[in-house]
Parts: sequence; C-alpha cells; structure tokens
Amino acid sequence: MMSSLKRISKPEEGEYSAYAIMYIKLLPDDGRVLEYLKENFKKTKDFAVSLPEEKLSYRYADGKWTVKEILMHLIDVERIFGYRALRFARNDKTPLAGFEQDDYTPHSGALSRDLVSIFEEFESVRNATITLFNGFDEETFIRSGLANEHNVSVRALAYQIAGHELHHVSIIKERYL
Repeated sequence: MMSSLKRISKPEEGEYSAYAIMYIKLLPDDGRVLEYLKENFKKTKDFAVSLPEEKLSYRYADGKWTVKEILMHLIDVERIFGYRALRFARNDKTPLAGFEQDDYTPHSGALSRDLVSIFEEFESVRNATITLFNGFDEETFIRSGLANEHNVSVRALAYQIAGHELHHVSIIKERYL
C-alpha cells in the first residue's frame, strides 16, 4: 500500500444528509480518515477472527443480521459509497438513486462463506477505497452530488465509510457478545 496517505478535512454541515452525522461524528477532526480506514480494517478483522464460530452466525433478535452478514453489509456499502465518490469526483451531476440495504443481505451469500473469504474481499475493497480517495486533490474532496435525494461531498463519503464501519462494530460488541 502507499506510504503516504493524504489528509482529508472533515466535511461541514450541508455536505451530507442529516442521518450521516451518526457516522461522521465517530471520527476525530484531524484529517486522518484514510489512516483510520487502514487501521480500522485491521482492528475489525482481528476482532471478527477472535469471535467463536457460533457468534458469526448468531442473531440477537428475529430479522437481525448475523456478524457475517454485517461484514458483507460493510463491504457492499463501501462499494456503493466509493462508486458515489468516484461519480462526484469526476463531476458527474447525474442524481444517484438510493439502495435498499435489506434487499442485499439475503443475496450476499454471507452465511455460506468462511471468514477468510469475506476478509479477502473486504481487504480488496478497502485497499481500492483508500487508493481512490488518496488519488483525489483538495478541489475534488469538496465536489458533491445528489445521492438518495441528499447532497453529499466526496470527502463526506470517505468519512461515512469509516464511521459506518465503527458504528456496526460497536453494535456487534453491544448486542452480539
């Protein structure tokens, strides 16, 4: 991986939808979001690997996702938000539709996969995400577009990806263990 990661200023109000603050606020305002993406992948992997096998397929309530499904959800959302960032970075002004996360989960194949294959995919996606954002310049980070009928900047998407992971790992620790 690259030796030097760019700093990306934290997005300001108006650069993301109201719901996204729950993810963005989980990160410090120090511009190190790409470093956090790299570090938190390792922490998430180490944490998941430490769980007993039965916890990976555990649901704390009917209709709730398993840990494996949550991991696949993180991968799917990171891909979608990375795609949005690419579109907006290239100044594509086409409004992007939202997506229904609950439709993805039953088709993710998470329960039939082992943790090694899930993390191989996760690592590949994470490396691509970091490389994508690290290739943008300062002007690009503040470009924005419409996604799911909300204005969102390129840099806000980087913070949403990082905060989204932290949010779900916290939920796993609170409700699954």
